[in-house]
Amino acid sequence: MQTVPVKTILSAYREPGWFASNYTMNLYRGCCHGCVYCDSRSECYHVENFDTVRAKDHALDILERELASRRRRGVVITGSMSDSYNPFEREQLLTRRALELFARYGFGAVVDTKSELVTRDTDMLLRVAEKAPAVVNFTITCADDALSRRIERHVCPSSRRFAALKQLSAAGVSCGLLLMPILPFINDTPENILSLVDAARESGAKWIYPGENFGVTLRQNQRAYYLNHLERQFPDAARRTLETYGERYDCTVPDNDTLFSRFVRACQSAGLLWRMEDISAAIRAPYETRQMSLLGE
Repeated sequence: MQTVPVKTILSAYREPGWFASNYTMNLYRGCCHGCVYCDSRSECYHVENFDTVRAKDHALDILERELASRRRRGVVITGSMSDSYNPFEREQLLTRRALELFARYGFGAVVDTKSELVTRDTDMLLRVAEKAPAVVNFTITCADDALSRRIERHVCPSSRRFAALKQLSAAGVSCGLLLMPILPFINDTPENILSLVDAARESGAKWIYPGENFGVTLRQNQRAYYLNHLERQFPDAARRTLETYGERYDCTVPDNDTLFSRFVRACQSAGLLWRMEDISAAIRAPYETRQMSLLGE
């Protein structure tokens, strides 16, 4: 496959952020999932030919050098810009080998994905989890498979993502849902949101993270790409989106407060976390407890 030259793989260290992570990593550039709402398509990220997946040249050599030289171990989050389990990963094995390096050097991993391929690496995730957190977040925004296929066109439907989550969870990997974005006038219904909460509970998820509110962000060329798709597939939603939001960046769903309150009550009833501070604390807790135990000995 095509490659792109890079000088670094890991970001600079930061205090624990999303899902208790300290570093960010992307082994690939671009994504072929075809999700109509993807913010990574925006011009500000300078990813040319976004729908073409390219591996980062010598990524594993660079990553191992950086892991070995880091003075502070931590948790690495991957998948924010390009899904680490795109179809090419089946043969490239970059993500699997990165997990092997994390296990070797004592780093944790948070994987954000829409792909069931992540189940292939259950063994590696469990190896990572022996010393540091190992977490998988599945982005799932549609309870209905037919709808998910229309807005996330080249990935497995929601039901298969839930099946993958259930498989990983049963094996002992901590998993949750990324419930974002919720698209105004498309999947922003109580029926959809509450069905996703029920499915998450039944599949063994420990949390659902919805962001600060339900909605989508639109900017630059991503806005045009999104609206063009809506005009073809959801013309009424396209019209209402333009009438409601105009050129706004932050497009919060119209009934956000009521919908979010119902979501929170459903999570409480299902025993699912939804606040980032609580999710991050739950991810860190087993390892902090273990460290305190070792110090006590």
